[in-house]
Amino acid sequence: MTPVLAASGLCFAYEADRPVLTGADLALHAGRRVAVLGPNGGGKTTLFRLLVGALEPGAGQVLLDGEPVRRTRRGLTALREQVQLVLQDPDDQLFAASVAQDVSFGPVNLGLPTDEVARRVDESLAALCIADLADRPTHLLSFGQKKRTAIAGAVAMRPRLLVLDEPTAGLDPAGVEELLATLADLHAAGTTPVLSTHDVDLVYRWADEVAVVAGGAVHAGPADVVLGDAGLLRSARLGPAWAPAVHRLLDRTGATDAVRPRTAADLHAHLGEPSAEATRMP
Repeated sequence: MTPVLAASGLCFAYEADRPVLTGADLALHAGRRVAVLGPNGGGKTTLFRLLVGALEPGAGQVLLDGEPVRRTRRGLTALREQVQLVLQDPDDQLFAASVAQDVSFGPVNLGLPTDEVARRVDESLAALCIADLADRPTHLLSFGQKKRTAIAGAVAMRPRLLVLDEPTAGLDPAGVEELLATLADLHAAGTTPVLSTHDVDLVYRWADEVAVVAGGAVHAGPADVVLGDAGLLRSARLGPAWAPAVHRLLDRTGATDAVRPRTAADLHAHLGEPSAEATRMP
């Protein structure tokens, strides 16, 4: 199956003698939730910016539905209608006076009719559970509200892929659970989320596929396979997820029929204990 978006041999450097990516490959398929892991400064954000056309690769190419993306106004517009990037810091994306105005920016620039813009704004605000903030000045929002507003602006473009750069950074545990539940709803509605994070445990419970950015390359595969590669995780300055270790411990105790928890909430539920996590899980 042809991926919606793919990186083929991407190379990039901000300084000639310090390459960030040296031949990165990654395929993003519709319906497959992908998490991107890597150390700080390892190239995750650079990879995302290359994928959405915000940066031009020194070598290699980005393909949309199997066709190379042309770096023309028409080519980049076609890419951004299909793929949207939400930055880690929402203040880098929010600039309009109110939440509704900010969310409407993308659809307005597409030249859509006024009633269609209003419909998309209303649907996006509802999807992110911030309809009550429509007239709120963006500078008065909390950090979590700003994150949701930035995501709503991307969702209003109705992309096939929603790329989020460390979307859980700066959120408290309840905020993380609420965001993951929202992403689950968007995924069910047909938008495929792709996110970067340092949280290996979150990735284990959430992702279908994992890509580790380390040493200028991207190592991607099924979540269980990639997260089971201890050497690869160490190369990206990451530790192992706790859930697989719990599974191994259960096996060693002979509990072959035991529940295999993927989250702390699963473990608490199996033990008959209350969990501190939000009750709504993706």
